[in-house]
Parts: sequence; C-alpha cells; structure tokens
Amino acid sequence: MTSPNFSTSGAPTSPTNNENQLTVHVTDEQDHVQLDATRYEQLARSVLNKQGINQASELSVLFVSPETIAELNEQHMGHTGPTDVLAFPIDEDATQPQAENDAPLLLGDVVVCPAVAATNCSVNKDSYPGHQGTVTDELDLLVVHGILHVLGMDHAEAEERRDMQALERQHLSVFRGRDL
Repeated sequence: MTSPNFSTSGAPTSPTNNENQLTVHVTDEQDHVQLDATRYEQLARSVLNKQGINQASELSVLFVSPETIAELNEQHMGHTGPTDVLAFPIDEDATQPQAENDAPLLLGDVVVCPAVAATNCSVNKDSYPGHQGTVTDELDLLVVHGILHVLGMDHAEAEERRDMQALERQHLSVFRGRDL
C-alpha cells in the first residue's frame, strides 16, 4: 500500500529534546468536531516512546472529513464509504535500530475521521476500561490504534487482536495516568 500525498496546513510540532528528534505533524482538516491538536501530538509521542521509537522519526496524524476518508478508503482499501481510521506506514523497519547518520525514519500517516468517531463513540462506550463514550475517548483510541498499525501491528487473527487491544489499553492508561 502506498501512502497518500497530503499537503498539511498545520506546522509540525517540535521535538521535545534533541536526543529523540521525533517530529509529529498533527493537522486538522475537518470542521465536524472541535479537537485539541496538542493532545494528539502528546498522545502520539507517548505511544511512539513506549513502543521504543527513539531514533529521528516523523509521523503525521491527520483529522479529515467523512468525504476525504471515504475517498481514501475506496482508493487504498477498496471499501466504500467513510471509516474511522486509516493507517499508511511508510518505512517498514520502524521498530529496527537505525544507524546514527541515517535520515529520519518516516513512520507514516494516521488518518482519523472525527465525524465517524462521534457517531461511534456511544456505541463503543465501555469497549475498553475508561471509555466513557465521549468523542475524546474514541479519538484517543483511534489515534493509538492507527499508530500501532503504522508500526506494523495487525488484528486480522484473534491473537493479534488481543495483543493489539492490550497494547491500546496500556498506552491509553499511561497517557491518561490511570489504570484502564
């Protein structure tokens, strides 16, 4: 699968320290749900750090309209209609050690549709401990889910699904500072 080309209107967030050199681009290209881009930049950093991504790396998190995600869903997945999240990994070796002088690791793009998340959030209430049915709960989960896909995780098989859900819970717990 190839990554779509997005022109991002938002500025990238700066690395928090020079050792990590992790750049997370968060872009909000939709107007259905008001969201806090800084929250999702911090969540993405938390997940990537806990997953051991500690070399110079870049990740994009894009929040898009139902129309945009429907186009991407059909173009890249062959499915009709909008979905809640799509992940487009770029570098396949995201979890492998990187030589010191290499260019930054391009992790990929996580594309989230807040309008679909808003529709699903009440249905997904209690789908994991701490999910109280809010749009923020659902968006948090989708961002973590998308990042894990970018890092190579899948949930096609029952064991993979259990492992991925366990990691999602761990990351959400760490980010929120409580047990989930």
